[in-house]
Amino acid sequence: MSSHSLSKSQSLRGLQCHKSLWLYKNSPDLRTEPGESQLAVFAEGREVESLGQKLFPDGIKIEFHGSDFNEKITQTKKLIESGVKTIYEATFQYDDVLVMVDILHKRKDGWGLYEIKSSTEPKDTHKEDIAIQYCVLKGQGLDLATASLIHINKKYIRNGGLEIDQLFTIVDLTDDAIQRQKQVKENLSLMKKALNQKSPDIVIGPHCLAPYECDFKEHCWDNLPEPSVFNLSGLWASKKFDLYSRGIVDVKELPKDYKLTPFQQAQVKAEQTDKDIIDRKSLKAFLDEEISYPLYFLDFETIQPVIPAFDGLNPNSFIPFQYSLHWQEHEGGKLEHSEFLAKEGTDPREEFVKKLISDVPNDVCILTYNQKFEKGRLKALAKQFPVYSERIMNIHDHIVDLMIPFQKAYVYKKPQQGSYSIKYVLPAFIPDDPELDYKELKISNGMEASNTYANLHLNKNGDEVSKVRVDLLKYCWLDTYAMVKLLEKLKEIS
Repeated sequence: MSSHSLSKSQSLRGLQCHKSLWLYKNSPDLRTEPGESQLAVFAEGREVESLGQKLFPDGIKIEFHGSDFNEKITQTKKLIESGVKTIYEATFQYDDVLVMVDILHKRKDGWGLYEIKSSTEPKDTHKEDIAIQYCVLKGQGLDLATASLIHINKKYIRNGGLEIDQLFTIVDLTDDAIQRQKQVKENLSLMKKALNQKSPDIVIGPHCLAPYECDFKEHCWDNLPEPSVFNLSGLWASKKFDLYSRGIVDVKELPKDYKLTPFQQAQVKAEQTDKDIIDRKSLKAFLDEEISYPLYFLDFETIQPVIPAFDGLNPNSFIPFQYSLHWQEHEGGKLEHSEFLAKEGTDPREEFVKKLISDVPNDVCILTYNQKFEKGRLKALAKQFPVYSERIMNIHDHIVDLMIPFQKAYVYKKPQQGSYSIKYVLPAFIPDDPELDYKELKISNGMEASNTYANLHLNKNGDEVSKVRVDLLKYCWLDTYAMVKLLEKLKEIS
């Protein structure tokens, strides 16, 4: 019992794709390392798991670090035999499959296993997860009565301290787990067989993307041309794979009668002709009809914790903590700037609002990039702070989206790579400008900014905190300054 063929997480990987499982076990160096957003999800998952275990207090935790799996299995057995009622990370192995149970709790009718997830509803992959655990625990002869999922209650609203029993919802999935047992055993057997053979010859398909994007995707897709049909912006994955199955891979090979959106048409045309796409009439109409002075350029940064951080918030509520604001009183006038960055570890919302409405006059034109985001945050703030709602909604109602000329392909350049995100648009239209290079910043994207701020209150070194705050301000400053320069470029093109 010194080794195991499969862990629970590896089994779930194998359910998605046998090739992914084989590569994970045999060629892990080909795996793409998790990015900032994934690491944040992992950290959040650990936080949720720790809170969820409080539903069954006074349990004994088998620590992940400090011992091998055999020791953990032995420790689990000893705790069960000694009469311990609740064990966190109880470890079992059966038929070369290893699982660690978030919560194992002794009931009157036997043991209950509980899997904790940070989602707000059960997903099929969660059910598969629990069914594998059920298989292993029953195989080991444990008197297992129930198998349940603990997930976040999306309707929970924080009011004071966290109410753990209200924050979580427990769903009994015992019957579902039992019904899946035959298929679970067949799947595990097939996975073990695949691992004892050469790398499975599996072509790319929807399984590369669902239920999670595979971390071997870059390896398996490295023979695709650039750009391929998979780079087509906004095209359903099913349509991309349909084209691929028909042997249509290169964007330039798309049939002339293939139905595309205006943006997709611009993307394809730019690739086929190697020329920029410019619709000067539409661009000029946008600039003339939508842009007026005084002109304000606005960008928000937010955190979105699954655990409500402050009163009045649901799980996964957006919390704006920072903004940057550039403005000009008249065209070609002096460029002014103001900004806000909340003190870490505090509820930033009201201070954010008060500073914003003092910085932005009524009835002025306000440019954002992807207005849906800023408008959504403003609507939420207006509801949360009705005393300021009129001023907040005045800002909301005067927002113009600078993304529109790019989203609607009034202008398009090949270096955009099928994206109208500002991170692609900016270097495409204003290349080689070090002042506009996000890569030169210590914080270079919104996810990194959010994660940095969310964890900043944990840093007790005042000097380090001050330096990080400067980095956050630099990043957000560039987001609005980039809009200033992009508008100048659009005027030049028109």
